[in-house]
Amino acid sequence: MQHIQQPLTPAEIVRELDKYIIGQREAKRMVAIALRNRWRRQQVPEHLRDEIAPKNIIMIGPTGVGKTEIARRLARLAQSPFLKIEASKFTEVGYVGRDVESMIRDLTELAVNMVRNEEMEAVKLKAEEIAEEKLLDILLPPKRRQESAEIALPEPDAMKAAQEEADQADSTREKLRKLLRKGALDDRYVEIDVPDRNSPMIEILAGSGMEEMDYNLRDMLNSMLPRRTKRRKVKIPEAREILLQEESQRLVDMDKVVKLAIERVEHSGIIFLDEIDKIAGRESGRGPDVSREGVQRDLLPIVEGSTVTTKYGMVRTDHILFIASGAFHISKPSDLIPELQGRFPIRVELQSLEKEDFIRILKEPDNALIVQYQCLLATEDVHIDFSDEAIEEIAEIAFHVNARTENIGARRLHTIMEKLLSEVSFNAPDLKGQKIPITRDYVRETLIEIVKDEDLSRYIL
Repeated sequence: MQHIQQPLTPAEIVRELDKYIIGQREAKRMVAIALRNRWRRQQVPEHLRDEIAPKNIIMIGPTGVGKTEIARRLARLAQSPFLKIEASKFTEVGYVGRDVESMIRDLTELAVNMVRNEEMEAVKLKAEEIAEEKLLDILLPPKRRQESAEIALPEPDAMKAAQEEADQADSTREKLRKLLRKGALDDRYVEIDVPDRNSPMIEILAGSGMEEMDYNLRDMLNSMLPRRTKRRKVKIPEAREILLQEESQRLVDMDKVVKLAIERVEHSGIIFLDEIDKIAGRESGRGPDVSREGVQRDLLPIVEGSTVTTKYGMVRTDHILFIASGAFHISKPSDLIPELQGRFPIRVELQSLEKEDFIRILKEPDNALIVQYQCLLATEDVHIDFSDEAIEEIAEIAFHVNARTENIGARRLHTIMEKLLSEVSFNAPDLKGQKIPITRDYVRETLIEIVKDEDLSRYIL
């Protein structure tokens, strides 16, 4: 099953990733191959498809070098359901913590929402037509029928009068329709029935391994209880939006949505397992790490391929792509249990970021940090202009602080930029129309004390 009309080639995938992520060429190439292999698998003879396992990946590298961003952008390119989750959140069945199967349930929920939104978009025009008619009915209620005795056998004159009245009502309705579409009635209030959101939430069970029973019981009880509504007086634009949502949901076939969502999870779902190094390591048999190997053994059937029960039905995990990542400072990939190692055939090491990488991160990507801050402050009619020397100085400071304290990669740039522009951001409403140059001297004057004092830079940057 393929969701991209024209599947991207590995080179095109890398070019797309280059727009947002600096460096890490090897990692980009590997994930591009893994994504392309999904499309290739769909083209092979059917009897071979189930035999071809996904090429799961382990990304090894320090924090802040782009591991999560690569996985997230890859999922967007593939229009795939994507879930990021920390492996350390899970615990072995029997211990307090999340059950590993919950990530498949979460991924399925995301896919259902994704497909539902697509289907609602597809029926939007039809829903808008119906919502408009309902709104006109509220503004100009259809005349109640007269008593059956009065209309049993109408006289010709009565029929003529009734026809004239109907024509007049149609004419009024069309005038109202034109006013409605022009926005001339936007300040008028109407009364509509909306679902009552204040009905109490039903909490049944909690705890490890009980989420699915909780979902099912909650759904069952909610379906048994009558749907409560309340009457609200709202302005016409809000009424139109409420009616549009209601009609869109009525027009969407939820059985079809669930079927498509499960297919999408099974054939193109991506799960990003962060901090997998935290569950690596063999057992000492006791102590706080007692469930590490247990978590790995619980993860194994999900990664190998099994069937998980969700509130929407059974979901097979055989062809979900798993991208694991970790710093692996203390442990190493070979500390994972052998069976799990075998299910991650692609290993790629991401490089630590240098000063030149920081300069490129600040300037080059489509969502570059400097562009973000310029756009934010432009909303206050304040224009900030960074000189090349200032950008170089920011990169130098980020690299220097990372080397002296904890290396948090590109995330260091966020903390430095916030500190650097805090004064301008605070006073922006009073600086309307001004152009503020950010020079190397400005950067040094603002940050020099913090950079000099290692204790301060630990806490502030």
